[in-house]
Amino acid sequence: MRDVIVVGGGPVGILLAGLLAVRGLDVEVLEQRSEPSMRSRAIGIHPPSLRALRQLGVAETIIEGAVRISGGEVRSGGRRLGRLRFAETADRYERVISLPQYETEAVLRARFAELRPGGFRGGVTVTGVHDRGDRVALDVAPDVGETLEARYVVAADGARSLVRDLLGIRCTARTGGETYLMSDFADTGEHGGEAVLFFERGGVVESFPLPGGRRRWVAMTPALLTDATSGDLATLVRTRTGIELPPSESAASSFAVQQRLARRLVAGRVVLVGDAAHQISPIGGQGMNLGWLDALQLAPALERAIREPDAAASVLADYDRRRRRSARMAARQAGFNMAMGRPADGLRLRARNGLVRALAVPPASAILARAFTMRWL
Repeated sequence: MRDVIVVGGGPVGILLAGLLAVRGLDVEVLEQRSEPSMRSRAIGIHPPSLRALRQLGVAETIIEGAVRISGGEVRSGGRRLGRLRFAETADRYERVISLPQYETEAVLRARFAELRPGGFRGGVTVTGVHDRGDRVALDVAPDVGETLEARYVVAADGARSLVRDLLGIRCTARTGGETYLMSDFADTGEHGGEAVLFFERGGVVESFPLPGGRRRWVAMTPALLTDATSGDLATLVRTRTGIELPPSESAASSFAVQQRLARRLVAGRVVLVGDAAHQISPIGGQGMNLGWLDALQLAPALERAIREPDAAASVLADYDRRRRRSARMAARQAGFNMAMGRPADGLRLRARNGLVRALAVPPASAILARAFTMRWL
């Protein structure tokens, strides 16, 4: 019987498993995919997350492969509305960096393999969860009839969490419904290391630097454009901003924002983390980072729960309370981000641009920088 089984081997699940292994716990990861996803998806890594990566011993590797985001600029109608500078510091762990998710996952998996050789099992689906009071039993497929046991189970299996559904934990829907299209292009160099937000009449366009001389472009769309290409995105960017993007071989990805929060994060000896616990808009780069902060708090809580059984109920209740509070704060911030990026014209456009100008000067700019780097979560 394991100390902990983590269901889900994405960036949140594998980070948590690594942090548990560093603490000397016997941990196993079950992942439904047989092969890692090569989609870029999340790219931003904030300073609080670098602390978690440092505990695992991979922060330097991540930083070396990433590109630093020095700040953000907001533009509208060809004019700069404001600029947000992230604090210049010699501390490498106080920076905002960008790295494609599949590269981050590869580093995390390699580190976990060092800590727990053979502790990662791919191609495994959990089909049943049974809390026995002093342990949890999992039914898994394709090994029909096999049952795995652990003192605790962590559901890190994403927004469509099977474990959460098997437990009957419902989610409270928050704001959402906005649709976006994104793809990666060669970086033409005019924006340097800054993120750029274009608050245009037709909707927001966002741009972020990536390693290897590339740049991520994201645009709000009037509907979910599932068949769109990177060329379609380039046309949309040109129409709204006048910027000509070079041809790209990267596939475009459309997505619709949904924001949900599980009504509880702890059910007996099963705990939810990451998107299984809370689905937050990726606009603003909070989703993966919020899940990592879950892991940063849950790892010592699970260690104490296992080593001091009498304290288990209180430490896990504290995890539930604090992480739900952080998720609500992140959802409010994400809602603000999306509202600012909606199509606007006339008086609404002028009011929004005026608000952006006000937020871009001290002392508001310092508060905004702290929010966007997730220092209060």
